[in-house]
Amino acid sequence: MALIFCLPALRSPAQKLKLNKLGYFETPGVNVLVFSNQYNGIFQDEKTAGVELIHHGVRTITGGAVRLQNTPEQWDLVPTMSSRKVDSVNHRIDVTMHYADYDFDSRISVVSKGNGVELSLYLDKPVPEKLAGRAGFNLEVIPSAYFEKTFFVDGKPGEFPLYPAGLTKMLPSGQKVPQFAGFSTFDDRGRNEFIDPAPLATGKTLVMAPEDPERNIKIQSADADLMLFDGRSLAQNGWFIVRSLLPAGKTGKVLTWYIEPNAVPNWKRAPVIEFSQVGYRPEQQKTAVIELDKSDAPLKTATLFEVTADGKYIERLKSDVQHWGQFTRYNYLKFDFSSVKKSGLYVIAYGNQKTNAFPINANVYENIGHPTMDVWFPVQMDHMMVNEAYRVWHGAPFLDDALQAPPNHQHFDTYKMGATTDTKYKPLERIPGLNVGGWFDAGDFDIETPSHCSVVLSFAEAWENFKIDRDETYVDYPTHYVDIHRPDGKPDVLQQLEHGTLALVAQVVNIGHAARGIIVPNLHQYHHLGDAVNETDNLPYNPLLKPYQSDGKSSGTMDDRWAFTTRNIALDYQTAAALAAASRALKGYNDTLSVKSLQCARKLWLEDDSLKMHMDSAAKARNMFASGNEMQAALQLYITTKEPQFADHFKKMIMPMLDRFPGFVMINALHAYPYMDKDYQDKIAGYMQKYKASCDEYDKQNPYGVPVTPGGWGGSGQVINFAITNYYANKYFPNIIGQEYVYKGLNYIFGCHPYSNLSFVSAVGGRSKKVTYGNNRADFRFIPGGVVPGILLLKPDFPENKEDWPFFWGENEVTIGGCAQYVVLSGAVNQLGQHN
Repeated sequence: MALIFCLPALRSPAQKLKLNKLGYFETPGVNVLVFSNQYNGIFQDEKTAGVELIHHGVRTITGGAVRLQNTPEQWDLVPTMSSRKVDSVNHRIDVTMHYADYDFDSRISVVSKGNGVELSLYLDKPVPEKLAGRAGFNLEVIPSAYFEKTFFVDGKPGEFPLYPAGLTKMLPSGQKVPQFAGFSTFDDRGRNEFIDPAPLATGKTLVMAPEDPERNIKIQSADADLMLFDGRSLAQNGWFIVRSLLPAGKTGKVLTWYIEPNAVPNWKRAPVIEFSQVGYRPEQQKTAVIELDKSDAPLKTATLFEVTADGKYIERLKSDVQHWGQFTRYNYLKFDFSSVKKSGLYVIAYGNQKTNAFPINANVYENIGHPTMDVWFPVQMDHMMVNEAYRVWHGAPFLDDALQAPPNHQHFDTYKMGATTDTKYKPLERIPGLNVGGWFDAGDFDIETPSHCSVVLSFAEAWENFKIDRDETYVDYPTHYVDIHRPDGKPDVLQQLEHGTLALVAQVVNIGHAARGIIVPNLHQYHHLGDAVNETDNLPYNPLLKPYQSDGKSSGTMDDRWAFTTRNIALDYQTAAALAAASRALKGYNDTLSVKSLQCARKLWLEDDSLKMHMDSAAKARNMFASGNEMQAALQLYITTKEPQFADHFKKMIMPMLDRFPGFVMINALHAYPYMDKDYQDKIAGYMQKYKASCDEYDKQNPYGVPVTPGGWGGSGQVINFAITNYYANKYFPNIIGQEYVYKGLNYIFGCHPYSNLSFVSAVGGRSKKVTYGNNRADFRFIPGGVVPGILLLKPDFPENKEDWPFFWGENEVTIGGCAQYVVLSGAVNQLGQHN
């Protein structure tokens, strides 16, 4: 006799999805968004667009749209949204999509039905002949939500694979819809054939995760078959795909799906206690933020326990929580435990939720910058082999740098060449001397010059203002060798500053000005995951040799990176600023490079001044954004040379900008403060109350009191800049800007932020980011010391930072600019502690 176990949570009572005021379908535990977020057309598919599902607080489905591939890659064509209409009376959303390349329009209509939604797809004209058998409707399912879970297709069971193991076949070129026009996608080693994964299963009804009430979804197709694919066979960042092909030769309603996500009855998201994973100094303000489901009734109190050496929990504070209000989709409470100043380990409890232990101690910030300088920046070093104990992070790559990028070329990673090269080099001619210095920009392997300038400025600031002299890295240029955790008697900050400066000087000397960047030319190289040394053969291209032929010193393989050299005044000024600052910091460490840096900075300043004089008014208007970089260059040249002309130029620019953008340029104004006359200092003092008021506005905007920014990239960088600016404001105007304006930013970065309480700096704090978007992202790992962008605010109201899926670059990609700023902040907060 069979025993049947009843799991009541698997079958929810009727809970109709209704359109809310924000324009998406909602019932407790389930949200269905219909093009609240659109494909942006810059990086194509960022997995944050189309029909999406937020299932018991987790976004598990995205990309619901007509697509032209079974398992689309990032750079495959995406539709643009022509129109979106929300009918709140009939609980219906209609969206029109357009593919300009094929003059192909479609319309999806999503309406509340039963315990789910019905999605219908309409065509006014048949599918274009070129797209017949290729165009289909896709839903993309994030694999991490369904690892180790099962499915039924028409009653037949299956398992979601932990690692892609399905069948594939090869399609000759021409049988796949072209990717973005003009992009050189593959090399000529047979890689112009395309991998096409076979479906894991096919049928009319798909039930996903029947054993898991929080992930259980049923999808039924009334007409075309549902096909379940695993996109990871084609690309490591691929998702599971549910897809139906559109019929050829038909118009009107051509496809109907019924989608029913299970809703656990009376589901409420568990409270999240958000606090600094690094801990707190005894004297600083200490406030935890408690994030609540909007249907959750708040409790009156929270409790702070001290954890003793013998494992006992001793109540040190129980007090009322303060109701802050709603931010995004959640309600927020605040628990102030500033009165507890005793050094020790503590835990916060709210209802049934309890945090991990964190310290209150005077030295909590002493080591926060060490992983970033000890490990993360060495790993990012270009043109060097990087070793750590038994591990080799990568070999010495790109010793074949670099070829001149051809004119009128639009690269897929936003790099662009104008009508001329702006150099003495012919298209695809080798530019010598560029195979030195620099860092991989982020999770890919390019030299991104604006980011380099930012890093060089930050490291010069870290050395001059905070004397960060830690030595844990061995660098040997003759052998292109770096060894982590091996002191060599030289401050790491200066070694890294030297490494970035070498790359910038090489550009100015060999190109004549700063390049936009240096990057691989085709997508096959660009999406490479693994050792960077394998992206090229490391031999300079020789057009006299055949492909893959080598004379031992060069090769006929055109795999070398390209230098994008279209001249840009804004970038020239930024580079001049960085090199002027580097010249000061390197004096006495590398005097030859110090002198050369200042020479290059002066050269760029003089040439750009001449270029500006010959611009017409329209060109000047287009380059107004360069004003900030010009101002920065004038300031750094003045601090280095003490020549009054640069001070006058800076002061002439800064005051009008302070009137218009006080928050944006205040950091520049404060950097100049100790070097300027009393008249300047008095004027800056006059702006401080206005600046303080702008900072205080953040307390009204969100419960964290920091700039939480919307958009396609998380806001950690803005928060770090906010905290650094406030460090200098407190240093010069302590009676106006208190130290808490610095600590707010630190607390946010270290865990007091929406969605979770993880520290956004890997390996810093009790619980930190362990899955990030670096060049090792396919391993679901991290590089210690990396600072992620953090919270992505998805329209209209969903904050997200995935910890189980590394491939969201807007949430988890670590960059050199952000990490260098964080190093500055680590120096600032430790100096702040010395003032107490």
